[in-house]
Amino acid sequence: MGVTTSELIRPVRSTDGPPPARGKGFDAELAWWAIMLAATVLFTWDIQHSTYHSFYSETARSMTESWKGFLFGSFDPANTITIDKLPGFLWPQALSARIFGFHPWALTLPQVVEGVLCVAVLHRAVRRWAGESAGLLAAGAFTLTPVVAGMFRTEVEDPAFTLCVLLAASATLRAAREARLRPLLMAGLWVGLGFQAKMLEAWAVLPALGLLYLVSAPVTLRRRLTQLATAGAVCVAASASWMVLVSLTPAQDRPFIDGTTDNSAFSQVVGYNFLNRFASLGISAKATGSVAATTMAGTAPAHSGGQSTGQWAKMFGPSLASQVGWLYPVAALSVVCGLVWLRGRHRTDPLRAGFLLWGVWLATYFLVFSAGAVGAHTYYMGVVAVPLAALFGGGIVQFWRAWRRADRTRSWALPTAAVGTVAWSAFIATRYSFLPWLAPAATVAGALGLLLLALSRAPGRRPPSRIAVLGIGAVVVGMLLPSAAWASTVLDPKYGHSGMGAAGPVSTWHHHRHAWPRTRNPHKNTAARYDHRTALTPEQQRFLAFMKAHQGPATFVFATTSWRWASPYILFAGAKVLPMGGFTGAAPTPTSAGFRNLIATGRLRHVVLGGAPTAPGRAAAQWVRGHCAPMPHQTFRVYDCAPTSATPNRR
Repeated sequence: MGVTTSELIRPVRSTDGPPPARGKGFDAELAWWAIMLAATVLFTWDIQHSTYHSFYSETARSMTESWKGFLFGSFDPANTITIDKLPGFLWPQALSARIFGFHPWALTLPQVVEGVLCVAVLHRAVRRWAGESAGLLAAGAFTLTPVVAGMFRTEVEDPAFTLCVLLAASATLRAAREARLRPLLMAGLWVGLGFQAKMLEAWAVLPALGLLYLVSAPVTLRRRLTQLATAGAVCVAASASWMVLVSLTPAQDRPFIDGTTDNSAFSQVVGYNFLNRFASLGISAKATGSVAATTMAGTAPAHSGGQSTGQWAKMFGPSLASQVGWLYPVAALSVVCGLVWLRGRHRTDPLRAGFLLWGVWLATYFLVFSAGAVGAHTYYMGVVAVPLAALFGGGIVQFWRAWRRADRTRSWALPTAAVGTVAWSAFIATRYSFLPWLAPAATVAGALGLLLLALSRAPGRRPPSRIAVLGIGAVVVGMLLPSAAWASTVLDPKYGHSGMGAAGPVSTWHHHRHAWPRTRNPHKNTAARYDHRTALTPEQQRFLAFMKAHQGPATFVFATTSWRWASPYILFAGAKVLPMGGFTGAAPTPTSAGFRNLIATGRLRHVVLGGAPTAPGRAAAQWVRGHCAPMPHQTFRVYDCAPTSATPNRR
């Protein structure tokens, strides 16, 4: 027999731990499949019209050209320079492109799979922690978070990263409950793999995981510390594996490490991609071998519909809160109540430990993103959506339990969470001219739910009555409705693909790496010189044919001082174009001596000058203008630097 609706939302029993994870009833099984179907639809809808992500897609294309490029994450097919991140998140995309061919949807497909797995893993982790009902609520809330619906449709780093840290959390929960070393070691391995996708951001989850095991594992303190140290060693080894491999490979046998001045993977990770993010706090990465923070685009504060927010308030600004912050009130209340209400339980109580895990996770990333540069990187918020959803599921179950028992000291939590969350959601929704009925509808649903819950307390009714069940259902709908409306916009083609993993009525997208938009996108980047949906424009095709006809025995078709000029020819033709200076234009590759050697040895003949504001680009452009002959091309500034045609000081 199946279970009733009231049984489906039955709270966690008052025991030393959550109920068994197995044995879902028919209704629970149906709800789980419905959530998984909703996630699959949201993540895959219109996938055939996916767009290429500028800079990342070019790298993925180059990684399919050779296994050397695949291993090191080369931006260009000639393997002269890497992407300015660790390449782990692109490995699934490059493999998918090798299997299905190089198409936008083939690059998006791995993120879709990672997203569906995230929903399943979150459900499993929360179910083991707080019961079946909490797991379903968490999975549903996570799926209906706008940044989640948008993020798993893009080619960015966070889908793989989010899956890895979720798997680490699930393994740590199991390890803490059973005091087993193997799942704890797996947690360390998963964090290390997450490091390959998002570098040091993956380590921000370690305080939550470590504190969970240290506080609640049912073994002696000495053994807990020993096991944590062992798992930490696994984490460090897995995290540093690619950097060590790069460091042990002679520089002449691998690409230059972008984002650095010293060709070091450690400089890229620690300086360029970490310390530079906190330049607003006065932290300098100069001594790390990183290019300067001032040369990095996209480090400005987040924008909120054209209005900038303060550094420490950015997480509450409309642009980020509308993507991930709808459940802030209920999550905060869940942490407080979960820890306070359960404070008298045994140290090893897994229910209390779970609230500690998700609460520390949320607080850590909240502080990291508040202190660091986020800019328009809304997809960063995917890792924040995880604890918010988990706390929503676990908190609602605990609040419902208190309400059922008519506990006068605790029954206030459910209406407080409902009122606070619905009011906050209505406030966020009113900051945008989008679905004007949304805030009133959420308010009505929440109010109706509270009214039904109050009526369920009428004399003669024994909770949980059918009225109470309808009431809690209406309350949940009121809480999730605005977030779900934002997330559902991924089904509407007029909102297009932002490339930043966002969903909903976003008015401004300022960033240096746009996913080149579709024609139907109202936020179309009119400055784009080419359309990433199809192929090279006729003009670009003629130019590439012209350059190949004059290439001769040279290794490179041409060199350019801007990666954007190299981008279309790498992406659509796999052409060996030399992008001098890397992403920022400030990476010293090739050096002045190396550049002249390429020309002297005949490996490079033609140079196309495209705007590069940094000193290395200006120096190269000045040398080319003074030593190379301009070629007769009407559109592009092309110079022939072959020794036989180059004339000193010729302009």
